[in-house]
Amino acid sequence: MSSASSQFDTIIIGAGLSGLAAGIRLAHYGQKVCICERHSRIGGLNSWYSRKGMLLETGLHAMTNLARRDDPKSLPLLKMLRQLRIPLDALQIREQNYSLIRFPEKTLKFDNHFQNFEASLADTFPHEIDNFQRLDRFIAEFNEVNLNHRFISARRQIGRFITDPLLTEMLLCPLFYYGSAVEDDMDFAQFAIMYKSIFRQGFFRPGGGIKALLDLMEKRFIESGGELKLNCKVDEILVFNGVASGVRCANGDELHSHQILSSAGLPETQRLSRQKTIAAPGNLAFFETLAVFDKLDGHDETIIFFCNDEKLAYRRPETPVSLNSGVICLPHNFQFKSGDFVPAPMLRTTVLSDYRTWHDVDYAATKSRALHDVLKMTGGMTGVDMNNAVFTDAFTPKTIERYTGRLNGAIYGSAEKQRNGLTEIEGLYICGTDQGFLGITGAALSGISIANLHLLLT
Repeated sequence: MSSASSQFDTIIIGAGLSGLAAGIRLAHYGQKVCICERHSRIGGLNSWYSRKGMLLETGLHAMTNLARRDDPKSLPLLKMLRQLRIPLDALQIREQNYSLIRFPEKTLKFDNHFQNFEASLADTFPHEIDNFQRLDRFIAEFNEVNLNHRFISARRQIGRFITDPLLTEMLLCPLFYYGSAVEDDMDFAQFAIMYKSIFRQGFFRPGGGIKALLDLMEKRFIESGGELKLNCKVDEILVFNGVASGVRCANGDELHSHQILSSAGLPETQRLSRQKTIAAPGNLAFFETLAVFDKLDGHDETIIFFCNDEKLAYRRPETPVSLNSGVICLPHNFQFKSGDFVPAPMLRTTVLSDYRTWHDVDYAATKSRALHDVLKMTGGMTGVDMNNAVFTDAFTPKTIERYTGRLNGAIYGSAEKQRNGLTEIEGLYICGTDQGFLGITGAALSGISIANLHLLLT
């Protein structure tokens, strides 16, 4: 017999954006909810840490799905805030300056006004503008959030409209790096989500940064009656006669509920619950560097999506890092206001990495070489003298695995998504990356959607 203090209506594994959003939603409706977070800090893949007196963010390059006050209420960001009962003003939206998609021969420029992206594309690919507009109309009419979608190749769908291979690669580049768990391709539903999120809606940051957003969500959850357990790693999901019954934590405590929502990832959750069928873990992992400067003059770009070859190789490399393609973010280049948290001038570079190559090696030496190579490439691409950096840091796939439990350090999870959130265990559900909604806004909507669909009905 479990004690009243260990019995809950719903237990949520993981206090990332999806877990927090689901917890807020359920607690609003009077459920007794407990979130178990393995780390000492909430946020999951989107969090923060302190070094040399600076607050440095992890995960947050930019938020997608920009929405303004008079926009349709059906837009994802407004829907998310409405479900969490958070006013738009509380987010303190600060829009990007502009971003680039840079390949050796051509560069596309976009901001938060779609007509500017169309104009850039028309200048760069005049022979494709009519085809692109047909693709855009097709995406506009596509219901990407239908939970019953099966995998359709984004490359194949784009090929129905776009004939220039280079334009196809340039359209895919930012969307791959912002959310594809599939090598060299993308599920078209995911492509449509990210296309609308980035090109049609746009990039922004909360004026207070990721910490302020997380603090706001934690406050909403606690004020609604939720219970948050930090440093509470779940070692096992308890199952009795095929029905979820609770969790066993690393400290030996057992918490009990017949509703468990896991944001730990699909294969990770299947392992925790001893399921017979285990999805293949994701292969795609990343190496990220940051270089902080006293000042960075002459650079107004917010994000640069780059490829150093004509053909984008979005696949697991055979080396610790690949310099073929990636993302360079300048998180201080948003339209900030007085009193905002403005990140220090910095270049954050993300490239593909092979999880396998970080084992059975001198880890510190391998990390140091990778950091040197990526910083050198970043300096060459931007013209910035990286020797002027006052602080550098990096994380590897092993860093991700250590702090989040993601197998292979795969940020975007398994290539196999569980859109309806169901598992073979009654009462056990999936939310977050492996449910299929992406980005900070998408992750929160994933938690909300699965909570609404399955957990509020009881």
